[in-house]
Amino acid sequence: MSEKNYSTMEMRVRAVDAVLHGQTKGEVARAFGVDRGTLYRWVNRYEHNGADGLHRKVGSGRPRKLEELGEEELREIVLQPASAFQYETDLWTVGRLHGVISGRYQVDVSKDTIWRRLREAGLTYQKPEREYYEADEEARQKWRRYEVPKIRRAVDKYRAILYFQDESNISLTAFLGKTWSPCGQTPKAKVTGKRGGVAAMSAISRRGHLLFRLHQKRIASPEVIDFLRQMLKHHPRRHLVVVMDRAPPHTSKKTQAYIASQPRLHVFHLPSYSPDCQLL
Repeated sequence: MSEKNYSTMEMRVRAVDAVLHGQTKGEVARAFGVDRGTLYRWVNRYEHNGADGLHRKVGSGRPRKLEELGEEELREIVLQPASAFQYETDLWTVGRLHGVISGRYQVDVSKDTIWRRLREAGLTYQKPEREYYEADEEARQKWRRYEVPKIRRAVDKYRAILYFQDESNISLTAFLGKTWSPCGQTPKAKVTGKRGGVAAMSAISRRGHLLFRLHQKRIASPEVIDFLRQMLKHHPRRHLVVVMDRAPPHTSKKTQAYIASQPRLHVFHLPSYSPDCQLL
């Protein structure tokens, strides 16, 4: 990041601090993505004026718009869900934020200005992680308290291999990214109109050992049973502890009956809607 990309005050302080603690200016410049000349100016301003010298200087041109919108006020808006401002979903776009700021501060600003102010406030455009609202935190805590010790005891008792199992459906529908084209002339890419997909079932051990199988049909109890049978064949002399979610094919009567018939197979289920639960 160069200074023209609006480095934050925090970034300038950290960069100067790294130089003062013995790192070379070249190393620091590369680590923070700035030009050496820019870093030299930061250090020089710090040596003459202390931390105050690292504040961004006010330009000599026309006054900046949104002077009354400081970084804290901007963060206060963005860190709330967009639905709090009458939008249908929680996620922010520059367009949505532009509408809120223009209405609240009664000023006409460009979307480029919004982008710049977001970067100055140390905010970046990110893809959020999924968090299931159906998840029961009390059930998750109970699982960690009671089931995790059982899993560990089973692994120790049988000197078993611990596997985490799951499956997923992979769509074979063509995915199109972006490319360059003359303005007003949308490019075309030939794709098939046929729809299809592959169901992938896999299990991975703590050491990264992967077992998997592909199906051209939806996975049901027979496929789960067959996969567990194949895992046992893959380790003919070892006990297996398998952790899986509570999908219907995993908890069906057929699957449970098969598990109960296999003395080397020990299956534990995650709490509902908890793919992020950590065992260790």
